[in-house]
Amino acid sequence: MKIELRQLRYFVAVAEEMHFGRAAQRLHMTQPPLSQTIQSLEAALGTPLFMRTSRNVALTPAGAALLPQAQRLLLQADALPEMARRAATGESGHLTLAFVSTADYSVLPPFLRDFRQRYPQVQIDLREATSDVQLEDLSHGRIDAGLLISPVPERLRAELDYAPVLSEPLIVAAPKGLASLRDKARVALKDLGDMPLIIFPRRIAPAFHDAIVSCFRDAGLTPHIGQEAIQMQTIVGLVSAGMGIALVPQSVSNLKRPGVEYKPLLDKTPLIETGLAWRRDNPSPVLRAFLQLLRKKA
Repeated sequence: MKIELRQLRYFVAVAEEMHFGRAAQRLHMTQPPLSQTIQSLEAALGTPLFMRTSRNVALTPAGAALLPQAQRLLLQADALPEMARRAATGESGHLTLAFVSTADYSVLPPFLRDFRQRYPQVQIDLREATSDVQLEDLSHGRIDAGLLISPVPERLRAELDYAPVLSEPLIVAAPKGLASLRDKARVALKDLGDMPLIIFPRRIAPAFHDAIVSCFRDAGLTPHIGQEAIQMQTIVGLVSAGMGIALVPQSVSNLKRPGVEYKPLLDKTPLIETGLAWRRDNPSPVLRAFLQLLRKKA
């Protein structure tokens, strides 16, 4: 025999009032159907829940054990409509967000702070990943959204949507104390062209790699690539070790490392765009809420 929430609700009312008459008044019903419902519940459980006398009502050991569990179940049941509403509006749920390392020094921290304040019941799973890995994960539905370096490849534009978030110029990160940087607010690439270049591998971020190389070519220089690294922290760390220079998005200057100096360039540089990509067929209400806040902030 099935146990109904109605039966538990009647049981809790009697157990809390310790009086069938007062429990019936609380439930806005007469006493006979209340007593019948309790008897039906006892029959379903196979044990008495109340000890009844002409003067009072008391819980049996089985009733005392059932009471806190029944109260918990009723509270959970009462919370279901609000829980469903929050899930439907994106106020609760789960979001898997990937990001390139450069976003960690620009748009990601303040945006996460704002989103967390507005949607405290959303669980966010953060994954640092290069743009190529994010695109693969998006294509296979392993993440909900990704902050990556544009552009989205032509082959994925039918299945992914994209929104620009930040555009910023390239600046130079160089070992501190170089004579060519001394007393200069801006620096020309020709003054640094003989130093090894630390750069992202082209297979990881072709557009980003090509933008950096084009800066040297536009300045009439051929870059000497000394090291490749896929994490911005590693690139800046190699600069700190005196292994060469790097061209990095302006926001990376927020990454402070001993022995590294950031300088704007006199040379004209392309803007590096960071944006958010997501699958068009993703129905997640949490993703919709995330996108709404993103558009407001952007």
